Amino acid sequence: MDDLKVGVRNKRGDWAPNASVEVAPFWAWPLHPAKVLRWLPGYFWPWNAFHLATALLYWRFVIPAPEAMKTLAWGWALWLYAVNALSIFVMYGSIELFYYVKRKQGTRFKFNGKFPADNPSDVFWFRNQNIDNFLRSFLISIPLWTLVEVLLLWCFATGSVVWLGWADHPVYLALLVLIAPAIHELHFFIIHRTIHWGPLYRWVHSVHHNSINPSPWSSLSMHPVEAFLYHAVAFWHLVIFSNPIVALFQLHLAGFGALNGHIGFDKLELTDEAALDSHAYAHYLHHKYFEVNYGGDGLIPLDKWFGTWHDGTKEGDARMQARFEKKRARLNAKRAGAGA
Repeated sequence: MDDLKVGVRNKRGDWAPNASVEVAPFWAWPLHPAKVLRWLPGYFWPWNAFHLATALLYWRFVIPAPEAMKTLAWGWALWLYAVNALSIFVMYGSIELFYYVKRKQGTRFKFNGKFPADNPSDVFWFRNQNIDNFLRSFLISIPLWTLVEVLLLWCFATGSVVWLGWADHPVYLALLVLIAPAIHELHFFIIHRTIHWGPLYRWVHSVHHNSINPSPWSSLSMHPVEAFLYHAVAFWHLVIFSNPIVALFQLHLAGFGALNGHIGFDKLELTDEAALDSHAYAHYLHHKYFEVNYGGDGLIPLDKWFGTWHDGTKEGDARMQARFEKKRARLNAKRAGAGA
């Protein structure tokens, strides 16, 4: 595929799409129903449909019987960790293998023209981003994902929270499935913006941001505090009336869905004529510029409302630089006042 038909590459080899990142069209006024209808298929397919499918497969083949989950025990907890770890290894590892190790499409559609393996750095364990990110994922984030999962399922199994049945509440639960991605964006924005606060950034979130040029293994490379808070999005379903399948879907939007923003490519070529859209550009811009796009890709336009939205355009660059200039001016004024 010719990526230059839909984007541009700079002198460093970095690629960017011509199209800007847009928030969900139902926030625009006046509303354009045709635009909303064109947007809907991309909302469901492929990613949200995939994450829902994994939740259903887990419920059918992986999750123990409710009677077994009434007792907190190492057996079923370790079983869930093993399945989570294997699933991530297969899903994330497949993309890492084909697009980062074998480099089957080179740098076509790749936001950063370099590959992490070619740039050793002292900020990573063993000076290697891939090894560092892999170990942090499997030794820190996936265990904490599993902890959230175990506590969540235990609460449902013991009757500590309301367990709504699909037969009795099909419409409500279906609507809850539809808005689960929005719950994820709201939760992610809140915790993400919080851990960008100075001390928390240095102590916690800087671990994730060491990967300026993210790859699949970067997705779950986090400090333990961030890893727990990130997956704790599923705990929303302990305070709203819900169902464990919907709660699992919410958890999978975090665990499996972390990949979406860290693929590093705008498109993954499947054949010479077919490609999978990653929807990764908005979050790639966050890794590149740090102080933009704290939420998702605009399902709930919190970044736009709070002035931190970057749509990938030159106008977005200008808005960002203007905000940075105002921030520097405030800091300089504060320092001048303190020195007076």
